[in-house]
Amino acid sequence: MAKKATKVAKPRTAAKKPARKASAATSNGFSLKDQFLNSFQREHGVTMKVLRAFPAKQSEFRPHPRSQCARELAFTFVMEQQVMSLAFQNQLKMGGAFPKAPSDFGAIVDQFDKDYHTLVELIKKTPEKDLTTTVPFFTGPKQVGDWPKIQLAWFMLSDQIHHRGQYTVYLRMAGGKVPSIYGPSADEPWN
Repeated sequence: MAKKATKVAKPRTAAKKPARKASAATSNGFSLKDQFLNSFQREHGVTMKVLRAFPAKQSEFRPHPRSQCARELAFTFVMEQQVMSLAFQNQLKMGGAFPKAPSDFGAIVDQFDKDYHTLVELIKKTPEKDLTTTVPFFTGPKQVGDWPKIQLAWFMLSDQIHHRGQYTVYLRMAGGKVPSIYGPSADEPWN
């Protein structure tokens, strides 16, 4: 006996929202620029919490003679943003020495925050098609190669996050309180 075919009704679904239109849209509908800026903005806030938590009177603290002092390490954040800014302006040149950190810890923190806001506006104004154009940057010891601007920006942000982790160790050793970063800390529990 043959089975009678039954018609299965398709479930009704809400109309799909159109994906954000972007020339360099990814599978989630956000452009390369939007993805980076969302992360950059979130991470900047966290880095500022860590820098502001550091006891300014301890700015010369260093955990080891070969380590940078806290003030010099904070200046690394400023320099990473300057590299990004120069890259987005097609002015990045490799070579030369790392500039000496200013002596005023508070001025370094203020400069980091000020430069961040300027950099965000610069990135927002950068056309999507320019994000994949290349700039020179290190690829290994004494080696320079071409990096897409957006890839260099992600590298600099990752390095900032790395150094922020290093900075939390300085913060704890210098007697400061480590704020919540990706979850609770001993000094800022969530319960």
